[in-house]
Amino acid sequence: MSTATIQWIGGKKFVGTDSTNHSVVISTPDEGVGMKPSELLLVALASCTAVDVVEILAKKRKPLSQLIIRAEATQDADPPWTFRKIHLKYTLQGKGLTESDVAQAIELSEGKYCSVSATLRGVAQIDTEFEILSEDPSL
Repeated sequence: MSTATIQWIGGKKFVGTDSTNHSVVISTPDEGVGMKPSELLLVALASCTAVDVVEILAKKRKPLSQLIIRAEATQDADPPWTFRKIHLKYTLQGKGLTESDVAQAIELSEGKYCSVSATLRGVAQIDTEFEILSEDPSL
């Protein structure tokens, strides 16, 4: 079972701690520290799929030297500001990466392995794109 604890630390600031005792500061933008709760959801989605993509490509013997995922989302204009569209752009680099390997890894993550994606899928449209950077031959 997954667990998380939120502790209020004053003002509009909180510390979230997961089942393995790792923490993140959460706040509203006017506090000047911490992540917005809604954007933490985007971080959860991007990091969930990142773990999958790294593992899938490693199993294909296509290890990465770089992976960046940028998540952009549109929300409803009125409360509760529900996310309706989320776009993930993957930028990857690694020796021997092919478009088909990357596309398959992303597809498997989205459709089979990423619990965050599976949870959001019924509410928000999630689309993806990727770019493979050329590997520096001097490395």
